Amino acid sequence: MAEDDSDKSEEPTGKKLSKARGEGNVAQTAEGKIMASMIVALIIVGMLAPEMSRRFFNLLQPFIERPHEMALDAFALSNLLTNVGIASAKIMAVPLSLVVILALVVSVAQTKGFMWVPKKLAPDFSKISPMKGLKRMVSLNQLMELFKALVKIGLIGGLLFWIIRRHLGELQNLATVELLDLLAYIHDQIYWLIFATLMVVAALAIGDFMFQHWRWMEKMKMTKQEVKDEHKQQEGDPQVKARIRSIRNQRARKRMMAAVPHADVIVTNPTHYAVALKYDTETMNAPTLVAKGADLMAKRIRDLATEHDVPIVENPPLARALFAAVELDQEVPPEHYKTVAEVIGYVMRLKGKSAN
Repeated sequence: MAEDDSDKSEEPTGKKLSKARGEGNVAQTAEGKIMASMIVALIIVGMLAPEMSRRFFNLLQPFIERPHEMALDAFALSNLLTNVGIASAKIMAVPLSLVVILALVVSVAQTKGFMWVPKKLAPDFSKISPMKGLKRMVSLNQLMELFKALVKIGLIGGLLFWIIRRHLGELQNLATVELLDLLAYIHDQIYWLIFATLMVVAALAIGDFMFQHWRWMEKMKMTKQEVKDEHKQQEGDPQVKARIRSIRNQRARKRMMAAVPHADVIVTNPTHYAVALKYDTETMNAPTLVAKGADLMAKRIRDLATEHDVPIVENPPLARALFAAVELDQEVPPEHYKTVAEVIGYVMRLKGKSAN
């Protein structure tokens, strides 16, 4: 039976999160970019607005103070607009660049690094489907975006209304204020309006990012079966690994039993353990354990040794020690040299007597 989202009770693994990030699927909020733009706007108003006001005043001063002397023909207006445009471009070039850079920084910070996902740039013709488009329009995401937009409009609209109402008396007296003083007053009010709006947007951005991250983590959750399947992919199927170990053990046992007939001596417990030793003075630095076994395997080693006339020596302490300490095809450790040498010497003497 297929598992639905309600079965996704497990936290996402690092592999799944990395895969999602590689596909461009990360938690983001558009409010962050809006906040970045607001910060730059605050910088512009706070630092550059006085200079902008001064330059614009210098351009407009002749028309305000001596309007009767100015030629208000098409050429003069065109020249005025050109000068205003050039002055604005010079002042706004750096701030607009800051907007782009800061928006990029915020986007990279949200995704925890720069991402290049060509798949996201490829056209997705499935999005052209009217039915799918209708579903997207009424989806939970779109409803949430609509709710956030209404909240922003309500908060910022309420803030604007409060500021205007608070300064309503001052606004009524602006008609008698000098132009430079008027520009300075407008600058101050716009600055504080942007600052207050920035605080609202910042709160929305932080809250929305936390919400988007929570939703993203919920979507990334996995079912128990998905976790098991991923573990199998990374570590290998336990059943397959067990089967491989079984095959390797079988091959090792066959190779081990094939070495018993060529051993120099079998040291036994006498019934529970059996180890086969071989010593070739030309190729080995010390006697080597070529086979070992316990219980039934020990009996098979003894039987095979008997069939091939390999000497069997009962030495329980040595048999137990070698069985526990020495692996197949490993040399006997130095602490057992003396005892093993005595056993092999004993076997060699028996073989010498048999030859005589």
